[in-house]
Amino acid sequence: MKDDLNARKDLKIICNRSEIEADKRRPNVMPKAIYTLTREQKRRICEWVTHLKFSDDYASNLAHCVDMTELRLHAIKSHDCHVLMQKLIRITFREMLPELVGGALTEINILFKIQCSTTLVVNKLQELEVRAMIILCNLEKIFPPSFFD
Repeated sequence: MKDDLNARKDLKIICNRSEIEADKRRPNVMPKAIYTLTREQKRRICEWVTHLKFSDDYASNLAHCVDMTELRLHAIKSHDCHVLMQKLIRITFREMLPELVGGALTEINILFKIQCSTTLVVNKLQELEVRAMIILCNLEKIFPPSFFD
């Protein structure tokens, strides 16, 4: 994803997204995107993940994947990533991010849950196709156009 100063300047030409355009008064400063977390929010998420407990064999101990100095998750196994994407994303971020972002994350969460289920139902797949289009529209409201290149 290209989200640099030039991409932000292009927003004025491409679309009407003044909230994330580069600031004319401070040309080298980009406004923070609405999905950006503060250091304190990242710390709270990392602490929450370190205290997560799962029933046997549901997911591994995610505390081993938390880097409290960098405030990030690393070396997450594939299954644990599925657990995060299908179950924990909407719980984790719902109070920290604006409703537009939280709603998009919840929709992505539901999409992954349906898509990764052990049995697929035809009408659910048709519903999933419609949902995917709505999710994409919502993501276009959140991310700069360069995200979709």
